[in-house]
Amino acid sequence: MLQIILYIIIGIAVLSVIIYLVQERFIFKPEKLHPDFEYKYDVPFRELFFDVEDGVRINGLHFHVAQPLGLILYFHGNSRSIKGWAKYARDFYRYKYDVVLVDYRGFGKSTGKRSEKDMLNDMQFVYNTLALQYPESHLIVYGRSLGSGFAAKLAADNSPRYLILDAPYFSFKKTIERFLPILPVKYILRYHLRTDQWIQKVECHTYILHGTKDWLIPISNSEKLQALNPRKITLIRIQNGKHNNLPVFPEYHNFIRDILQY
Repeated sequence: MLQIILYIIIGIAVLSVIIYLVQERFIFKPEKLHPDFEYKYDVPFRELFFDVEDGVRINGLHFHVAQPLGLILYFHGNSRSIKGWAKYARDFYRYKYDVVLVDYRGFGKSTGKRSEKDMLNDMQFVYNTLALQYPESHLIVYGRSLGSGFAAKLAADNSPRYLILDAPYFSFKKTIERFLPILPVKYILRYHLRTDQWIQKVECHTYILHGTKDWLIPISNSEKLQALNPRKITLIRIQNGKHNNLPVFPEYHNFIRDILQY
């Protein structure tokens, strides 16, 4: 019996070391683009480059309209690149808002070695640059899934008009623990993205959109986030919505319209 327990402990230890070393392969699913790749869309846009530091360049796309009412800074999920995520920009520019999407380090054309601290600093650099062109009172931060953590941190440290979270997690660690219940996730996880802590420091109003049938990140995550500050957080439930299909529901677009026109 003791030998079996020893084998189990050794097995968990070995697996923990492996997960610690390769966790980025599970957390991030980037699509990498050649530096010469040309974006092509049938609406006005321009490509952006944010030179954060030597060897670190963050790539972005800026969809622009005539006389915009403001700017949406959009942080995407853990997969693909802004080449694919750019299709969601139309959900915002049709309401007369400019939209900027950026890729994290190692995604698309963005460069640099990833770490939570560095990625958060990158997004703050992007925000600071855009705030020189748009007053914060006209700047809205939008975070989708993984991007909800980056969006919440920016809103906590700055003063945007609104924060919008799409299928966010309450605690990134707890989300990972759902899939690795036997491992000491607290000690091996290098990315914690404490949305639950950061959102308590957000001064602007926060809107959360979440599908009621989201299996990957259950809506209970958003319910717990709202409970932290019900006066400043509005939870919008998309009935029967799942993790990756909220834009197929008319209700999603109606709520986005109402938020942006408020």
